[in-house]
Amino acid sequence: MEISQETTDALISQGIDLAYQVVPSIIYAILFYLIGKFIIKKVLKGLKTFLEKREDSPSLNEFLYSFSKVILYVVLFVGVAAIIGVPVTSFLAIFGAAGLAIGLALQGSLSNFAGGLLILAFKPFKVGDVITGQGHTGKVSKIQILYTHLLTFDNKEIIIPNGNLANSDVINMSTQDTRRVDYTVGVAYGTNIKQAREIILEIFEKDERALKDPVPVVFLNNFGDSSLDLVIRVWTNADNLWPLYFEGMEAINDEFEKNGIEIPFPQRVVHQGK
Repeated sequence: MEISQETTDALISQGIDLAYQVVPSIIYAILFYLIGKFIIKKVLKGLKTFLEKREDSPSLNEFLYSFSKVILYVVLFVGVAAIIGVPVTSFLAIFGAAGLAIGLALQGSLSNFAGGLLILAFKPFKVGDVITGQGHTGKVSKIQILYTHLLTFDNKEIIIPNGNLANSDVINMSTQDTRRVDYTVGVAYGTNIKQAREIILEIFEKDERALKDPVPVVFLNNFGDSSLDLVIRVWTNADNLWPLYFEGMEAINDEFEKNGIEIPFPQRVVHQGK
């Protein structure tokens, strides 16, 4: 079948009109992409320089950089699509549906993600702190966006989801320079409490690790079944907490033995009737 000259001219005319419409859009889209990519690189470079100065939160810095990069490139590609003529509302609908589906599938992970952001942003603890959380005590070795890693004192690694950690009580034992050492020591009934108190206070007066302000104190706290219970409170620098506790306990035992003060053990007296 032969195509008439009139039809050929019409097709050529329509092709030229389409080219006039499409080619400029493609050129604009390419220019928009190249300029946008250049600007994004500059922005990301500046952001990376800024974040590198914040050395206290490497995990948060890495997340902020990656998140910003994704958002900037998504905006760039949506802009390119809009210039070419692709309906932007279609993209938004696809992203919205995908986001909803992902959100429903990863509810637990998103909770951990949000918890990680809160921990990294508000810093209730940092790497190197000793904390108690979710029933575990240890030194914080890593804070990631989903999980926090604790290293226990017997060298076990505990991995705690950030969602649970951000929504529960956390005891941070590293924020204060000084800590209080608490002892409870039982002495036999009939012991001279004043003498026992003087012996204990003398022990900590000689120990340079025990702070003089606040001063160490000794109180009679309880009339136990088998003992008079003394509470001892001594303040020290945080680094000396456990050495002072264990060595102080041993020193109290030694001094009590030297002075004939008995540390009783549970016992029961049975009276047998005739």
